[in-house]
Amino acid sequence: MSETFHVVSDVMTRTVVAVGREASFKELVQTLGQWRVSAMPVLEGEGRVIGVVSEADLLPKEEFRDSDPDRFQQLRRLPDLAKAGALTAEELMSSPAVTVHPDATLAEAARIMAVRGVKRLPVVDAEGKLLGIVSRGDLLKVFLRSDQDIEEEVRRTVVSDVLPGSSVHVHVRDGVVTLGGQLHDTALIPVAARLARAVEGVVDVECHFRGVGRDEAEHTA
Repeated sequence: MSETFHVVSDVMTRTVVAVGREASFKELVQTLGQWRVSAMPVLEGEGRVIGVVSEADLLPKEEFRDSDPDRFQQLRRLPDLAKAGALTAEELMSSPAVTVHPDATLAEAARIMAVRGVKRLPVVDAEGKLLGIVSRGDLLKVFLRSDQDIEEEVRRTVVSDVLPGSSVHVHVRDGVVTLGGQLHDTALIPVAARLARAVEGVVDVECHFRGVGRDEAEHTA
């Protein structure tokens, strides 16, 4: 049986490259290149995350290295111009950092990334101390679950709980769940589809049910 992923702590990377607020510009470039990461947390004290510095934060120094922006561009690009003159992680970092807690669901982490436009999130405890980091790639690990694992969970959490006593069969192929059989109450089809879709690793859900004593009811979720 393959590993089951449900929350951020299940998929996060626990060994994290991080820097202190006094790290120099050159040190930041070297660290990002050495570890082949595009961003890293900035820490203070006993590991509390105070910001994140990324390649995007470093690029303005090169962009404006030999340019002389006019006043309009200076006003429009003020934050970038400030970064172009920055020398330390504290001056360059985006703060406060966009973070996530280890018990957040994978869907919650994905939503934060999408809304905030970031590719990775530092994972912190209740005091803001760094525990790990989760990337977009980490969130996709959920789709590595085997079809057998998905089928077992659908049977346990959907069929047994929502459709007890019904003649329902479950089939999973390449993450696509197909539910079929006979139902006494076809009104439960949308409920079953929604719950099956919520199972981690499910790519899509298709329902093909026949109501007892009624015409066949088909529904593709």
